[in-house]
Amino acid sequence: MRRWRAMKIASWNVNSVRARQERLLNWLKAHQPDVLCLQELKCVDADFPTEAVREAGYHAVTHGQKTYNGVAILSKAEPSDVVLGLSDGVEDSHARLIAATVSGVRVVSAYVPNGQAVDSPAYVYKLEWYSRLRRYLEARHTPDQPLVLCGDWNVAPEPIDVYDPAVWEGQTLFTLKERDALQQVCAFGLADTFRKLHPGVEKKFSWWDYRGLSFPKNLGVRIDHIFATAPLVQRLVKAEIDREERKGKQPSDHAPVWAEFRD
Repeated sequence: MRRWRAMKIASWNVNSVRARQERLLNWLKAHQPDVLCLQELKCVDADFPTEAVREAGYHAVTHGQKTYNGVAILSKAEPSDVVLGLSDGVEDSHARLIAATVSGVRVVSAYVPNGQAVDSPAYVYKLEWYSRLRRYLEARHTPDQPLVLCGDWNVAPEPIDVYDPAVWEGQTLFTLKERDALQQVCAFGLADTFRKLHPGVEKKFSWWDYRGLSFPKNLGVRIDHIFATAPLVQRLVKAEIDREERKGKQPSDHAPVWAEFRD
């Protein structure tokens, strides 16, 4: 079996890579992740700042879409075996998933549908997308291979992952059906890296609405996650949320999240 090295793997919904390009490059320089998964690029592949990212020391593989969605994987080591989308034969124009192998680790960057209003067509699509993702994993992977799924999952897994469970009860991002859909994906053999190292820790969020002073009041939810299989979890040494990046002018409404794995 190929031996892989220590890695720092991060994920960030940038909410428009062109609007956040300077922030992205500064974050790469400051934090030096080995891999950074991006979501909500909101641009086609040709408009992604590939050259600027290359000058920062990173390869980039992208699955873009005009105005909406879009995912990417940036890596210091050259990626291989790139797969775009769920590749399950279902007609779906949304650019929501990209996968690649980096230094022996299979990396998936996913932007799960938001779901909008409960019982809307978008909500049904979200639940179906989760089911498709579980089938994707079963068809392509095994729990005993080094695999990480990073992204904006648009689900807060537990009551401690929202600022007020009573307020969020029955709301999209926190309904029982969504949480169960996420659990079904994790039942494949994936662990929440943040909760693995921080069980029971409250008030740690990754997304805050731009409205209502949500960020200063810390009225957030934890919907950005890095899930990993056992071969990686047993080497997990750190898992954090970079709340500082949510500060300042014109930030994304999401904070980057990251996990470190020893060799």
